[in-house]
Amino acid sequence: MAHLLGGESLHLEFPTKVVFDSVSIGVDEGDRIGIVGRNGDGKSSLMAMLAGRLEPDSGRVTVRGGVTIGVLDQGDVLDDDDTVGHAIVGDALEYEWAGSALTRDVIAGLVADLPWDAPLGTLSGGQRRRVALARLLAGDWDVLALDEPTNHLDVEAVAWLAAHLKTRWAKASGALLVVTHDRWFLDEVCTATWEVHDRVVEPFEGGYAAYILQRVERDRQSAVIEQRRKNLATKELAWLRRGAPARTAKPKFRIDAANELIADVPEIRDKVSLQSLAVSRLGKDVVDLLDAGVSYPVRSLSERSESKRTERREVLRDVEWRIAPGERTGILGVNGAGKSTLLGLVAGTVEPTSGRVKRGKTVKVATLTQRMDELDQHLNDPVRVVISGLRTSYTIGTGSKAADLTPGQLLERMGFSSAQLSTPVKDLSGGQQRRLQLLLILLDQPNVLILDEPTNDLDTDMLSAIEDLLDSWAGTLLVVSHDRYFLERVTDQQYAVLGGADGVGRLRHLPGGIDEYLRLREHERAAGSAGARRDPLSPPKPGVSTPGLGGQSGSHGQAAPEPALAGAELRAAQKELQAAERRIEKLTAQANAARTALADHDQSDYAGLGEKMTAIGELDAEIAALEERWFELTDLLG
Repeated sequence: MAHLLGGESLHLEFPTKVVFDSVSIGVDEGDRIGIVGRNGDGKSSLMAMLAGRLEPDSGRVTVRGGVTIGVLDQGDVLDDDDTVGHAIVGDALEYEWAGSALTRDVIAGLVADLPWDAPLGTLSGGQRRRVALARLLAGDWDVLALDEPTNHLDVEAVAWLAAHLKTRWAKASGALLVVTHDRWFLDEVCTATWEVHDRVVEPFEGGYAAYILQRVERDRQSAVIEQRRKNLATKELAWLRRGAPARTAKPKFRIDAANELIADVPEIRDKVSLQSLAVSRLGKDVVDLLDAGVSYPVRSLSERSESKRTERREVLRDVEWRIAPGERTGILGVNGAGKSTLLGLVAGTVEPTSGRVKRGKTVKVATLTQRMDELDQHLNDPVRVVISGLRTSYTIGTGSKAADLTPGQLLERMGFSSAQLSTPVKDLSGGQQRRLQLLLILLDQPNVLILDEPTNDLDTDMLSAIEDLLDSWAGTLLVVSHDRYFLERVTDQQYAVLGGADGVGRLRHLPGGIDEYLRLREHERAAGSAGARRDPLSPPKPGVSTPGLGGQSGSHGQAAPEPALAGAELRAAQKELQAAERRIEKLTAQANAARTALADHDQSDYAGLGEKMTAIGELDAEIAALEERWFELTDLLG
């Protein structure tokens, strides 16, 4: 594959920190690279250097002649006075941009619901992000560098973006660099992962799941496997293999190696013990929504009328939801569907206008909001002072695994160093403030916890730490998040607030999880565009494409592509694939046995050792060739 761009001996230093020291890295055609690492370790700086936005202190960045690079900034750089249409297509005439299939697809996928002439200053943060993405993606670029592209996007927009990037270029052309904390997106789109840490960039094959597998294997080979088994990466790998479908882009024999590695790792949550403890703390009754509905006044129709009749907008109707002790539920829905109103009914901040809400006597609800109100009174206080007036200990785990942690130990577990304990809250980063906010809430010992977009400003390692902490929390957990990975990881079931034909939100259980939600939303849009008045919550017609599902196309509403093989060719490919797997497994065992035998061979017999090493090299070469063929066959078979 042809080289597109790269960096040689890159050194970058800020006044208080050396970010990179002699880093060399390259991007070739066909690369789809996710960049991960802790906040502050230099992910965005690395991408900015490669894209030509930031000059290294030493070293050089080379770009092949004629290569074009499109960059999506993390911040909002749109002009408030510009319009949606002009921001995306500029001064191009309608017949010019409408004649481009790429531009039409981007507009339909990201901004179809936005008025073309609407000023950008009137849009929400999520809508402005979609406009910025559409403006970039409508262009023709050899390399796309995206910094946090999923920020402010809902689940549907993230699924569309993943589908678009997977089909935007041919397999061996174009290149993608993406910095994101969205682990589902990394797995869905990326074929390689760069981990930025300790002034270096370490490359891994595959998406996030494959990266985690290789990271754990790297630790195992460092002869610290027993200690490392307890770390978050191993636990997350166990969930990846047992829970949501793992997209490791590895053959079966690699998956088997991962299964052996995690064979003695327990389930991420002891559901029986947690539910038992939740019942003892909450009783059998938590919060029951019984035929609950909510409507809000819109405007006065007759200010002079004595009755002052008021038009009302109905947001939720006929909500029947009996929340159980220890329940872990994710809530999905588009912006404005009524998710916040639903959670307000649970928390008691919203009163139903129809039906009723029944609460248990011992229920204590706490909400992690996006506004971080809990920190307002502590902005000038050091972290140590903030936690000193709280509980002296916090219990995590259940039964024999229960442990008491001091607030300081809990802070350390959530990524705070001892030096940061003296830092005023206002001087903490957004991610640190978010973690401190969660800590304050947990130390208040609620038994019903509502998390509203809790993943904002957190890197992947810290998200894993918070997920690990929530695994041991005994109580009822309700989560609203656009981070698909986080939602699937910390909850056991999902519900959605979906609009019926009348546009009023209703709560619906999703046995099929987020994939089912995306399918329902796709059908809802298809029914709306066709002017259909039937129930949009019924299953979609065959052939309707759904973002996030297998066989999806690059744009909504298109039929899934036909398989590349059929009939006798399909059966032959399947047989060859199975034979390749068996052969690889056999050769791998032979190579491992040969390496083990080297230890018993006479070390002074150089000729004999050379012959054995040659034989091992031949086995490795044959394995590599078979692996390459395995990947080709899996691509053909889909």
